[in-house]
Amino acid sequence: MRNYLSTATSPYLLQHAGNPVEWREWGNEALAEARRRGVPILLSVGYAACHWCHVMAHESFEDEGTAALMNAHFVNIKVDREERPDIDAVYMAATQAMTGQGGWPMTCFLTPDGEPFHCGTYYPATPRPGMPSFRQLLVAVTEAWEERPDDLRAGAKQIVDHLAEQSGPLQESVVDGAVLVDAVAKLGEEADPVHGGFGTAPKFPPSMVLEFLLRHHERTGSAGALVLAEAATEAMARGGIHDQLAGGFARYSVDAKWIVPHFEKMLYDNALLLRCYAHLARRGSVSALRVADAIVRFLEVDLRTAQGGFAASLDADTEGVEGLTYVWTPEQLREVLGDEDGAWAAELFGVTASGTFENGASTLQLRTDPDDYARFERVRQALLAVRATRPQPARDDKVVAAWNGLAIGALAEAGLALDRPQWIGLARAAAQLLLDVHLVDGRLRRTSRDGVVGSPTGVLEDYACLADGLLSLHQATGEPRWLADATGLLDVALARFASEKAPGAYYDTADDAEALVQRPSDPTDNASPSGASALAGALLTASALAGPEKAAGYREAAEAALRRVGLLAARVPRFAGHWLSVAEAAQSGPVQVAVVGDDGGALLSTAARNVHGGGIVLGGAPDEPGVPLLADRPLVDGRAAAYVCRGYVCARPVTTAGELIAQL
Repeated sequence: MRNYLSTATSPYLLQHAGNPVEWREWGNEALAEARRRGVPILLSVGYAACHWCHVMAHESFEDEGTAALMNAHFVNIKVDREERPDIDAVYMAATQAMTGQGGWPMTCFLTPDGEPFHCGTYYPATPRPGMPSFRQLLVAVTEAWEERPDDLRAGAKQIVDHLAEQSGPLQESVVDGAVLVDAVAKLGEEADPVHGGFGTAPKFPPSMVLEFLLRHHERTGSAGALVLAEAATEAMARGGIHDQLAGGFARYSVDAKWIVPHFEKMLYDNALLLRCYAHLARRGSVSALRVADAIVRFLEVDLRTAQGGFAASLDADTEGVEGLTYVWTPEQLREVLGDEDGAWAAELFGVTASGTFENGASTLQLRTDPDDYARFERVRQALLAVRATRPQPARDDKVVAAWNGLAIGALAEAGLALDRPQWIGLARAAAQLLLDVHLVDGRLRRTSRDGVVGSPTGVLEDYACLADGLLSLHQATGEPRWLADATGLLDVALARFASEKAPGAYYDTADDAEALVQRPSDPTDNASPSGASALAGALLTASALAGPEKAAGYREAAEAALRRVGLLAARVPRFAGHWLSVAEAAQSGPVQVAVVGDDGGALLSTAARNVHGGGIVLGGAPDEPGVPLLADRPLVDGRAAAYVCRGYVCARPVTTAGELIAQL
């Protein structure tokens, strides 16, 4: 037996390098081995922060007897879904088609040609009602393959054909003002009026939907949109899903009240939520500013890598136990803080004798504001110091291009708007790492680790999210190099990912990427923006920042992409949050503010704080080389000036902050 994962770059794959299973990475060699042996492929897909992935690994993949069955009858392939989202997308679609649901760990049985004939998720070590044990499943699949392989192959081909039929581009249907109004109304119907957010348990942070609601309010004055956004952000910030000590948000809450998180923390969640809370903060919310500050503290302390990028995630488990690092009892609070501060902290954080989590322990909430913030800060730091001595969750320290792009964009935009230059510095360092390490011969690689680039090629979201982040960094710094690199990525995306048959539609993999049984193309926004919606947003922004030789083409491409998602936005707005945000920016113009000669920064700061969401703000010297937005915009009577445009219509330049606020 040989396990082939010891040389993998993915921390998730390395977690399985010691299994007695003969794991292989996905690739031509693994598929060829299955064809040589004439056995099916057992494909297991997961990620490092996944709780049930760890459970199944401990129960089954570490078990010698189970591993012997796997090795004797299958070629076993382990995939990190974060490293290979293309493989994950193809087989998740198959899993959902076969079972009506999906999730991780994902367990698929494939023909030697990679076609799926049986898919599922977690399987226990012993049978449960309605669920066979994993060993029973292995035996059943082995017998079926030996007795009727032609039937399984024929069924797999039917599944692949069905997925191809279901994966065509959406019909053209515009996202106009009426669709945006109706989306707000539908979101209002799905909102939780008591606990904030949307739907019931489990509850996920609806960050992209919240950004849309804020943009819609700013454009239309809709009070309902603002109420929905503020209710959700307030509830999440006060709940246990928000780490009240270290900052940052967990992946989701297992209950409807945001009390008990599923404890893993993902980079993409926190990048998207930073953008949302920073948006509220620049509208004047002091509490949102505190949350934004805490998210950045979490990004810098817990996720930043030695090379200046941001790690993918922190694990849900610590030593196999969920919440071990994070939960408290009243006695533990008193032991750390003393009787008086301990009792005060227990009441403030909702730590009760019966507990809100498990075994009498509680997650920390902040249902009311502290009556003394200096005392709160002293208590927070004392508890955090003691928590640091506890066992800590593992960190998946690979750098994912798309998620770092989201972080770069959020840090740059928030740093400019909230006067946090150090945040812009964090964004600049991460951007430099991505361009130095991930950009290889003009093409983007998806991951790196310890400054060494991985082999998986970039997918559409990598190009789009990084380009969008670089465009935000261009605005925050005025440096032309970020614009040049962003447009370079966009040009590759347009050339390599666009559908030839359906203008405005995009595949998630490039035309020269590894061929799978299906070329994935999913336009829906889920945990993070879809590749297509991220690209549409970046193209819209670039159309206002790039020179005339590219601007019109970018605008046309953005509008064509939006014409593909009208039905999606109208029917399921919760899964089109980023699309709706892009559409709001397009409806607004987007608003563009060019500030020239503003040495003191007053006009630039005013613009960044008051521009509509999705708007563009850029400052610098008149006719700055490589900065097209500042071209042909001179000083006014020798004074700094701000030029405000919406789409193709510009107002007269202004020279005072008051005049600029009036125009915005």
